[in-house]
Amino acid sequence: MALVIEGEERIAAPVDKVWAALNDPAVLKECIPGCQSLEMKSPTEMAATVVLKIGPIKATFNGEVTLKNLKPPHSYTIQGEGKGGIAGFAKGGADVTLTEDGDGTMLKYAAKADVGGKIAQLGSRLITSTSKKLAGQFFSTFGEKVGG
Repeated sequence: MALVIEGEERIAAPVDKVWAALNDPAVLKECIPGCQSLEMKSPTEMAATVVLKIGPIKATFNGEVTLKNLKPPHSYTIQGEGKGGIAGFAKGGADVTLTEDGDGTMLKYAAKADVGGKIAQLGSRLITSTSKKLAGQFFSTFGEKVGG
């Protein structure tokens, strides 16, 4: 089951600072809802463990996060894939774009996600609303941390 989520967040920090934070595993770990661990395996690859609750299902996803199409300091694609055992799998990616906006930065994202297994049986409305909420949480927390 695939879905698309788009949004934008104005961050009160210059583009270079926002870009650095988007590539900092410590910052990302604090912003990803349910993230238990995030470790750099290479400059563009991270291993992640995330605990998510979608409706009645709570699952621990172990997966990999890869950064692609890097165009510093203005855009990249972040892709991830996680396996949650019997709960199923989740994979997706987001194109993230940074634009100067006065003394701050406008961050825009277009994310695509795909889920399968038990989670997919919960229904598209619940999955879509949960995914939008998680994406919103990530970017608002990110904005507060980097611009705060």
